Amino acid sequence: MKTLTALTLAAIIGMTAGIAQARDLGPDEALRLRDAGTIVSFEKLNAAALAKHPGSTITETELEEEYGKYIYQVEMRDPQGLEWDLELDAVSGQVLKDHQDT
Repeated sequence: MKTLTALTLAAIIGMTAGIAQARDLGPDEALRLRDAGTIVSFEKLNAAALAKHPGSTITETELEEEYGKYIYQVEMRDPQGLEWDLELDAVSGQVLKDHQDT
């Protein structure tokens, strides 16, 4: 019984550890990181996202810290009305993910 309890507890801790690895950053913290030069300017990040889908409109952005990395998430709509989700490395500006929202 002790083994089963220990395994259950370990599983719960493992699941919650994964959840706690990403956190949204508020506007004040995001601006502080930008001003300190830790992350690329939001204008450059938005331009990198728009370069992937010319003519699109950005509908939402969010900055998160995931596993110690700053990730800039962008949601956009292209001229055909398709929605796209992109993730960029906020430090380098590199596009990490680019997929159509279904």
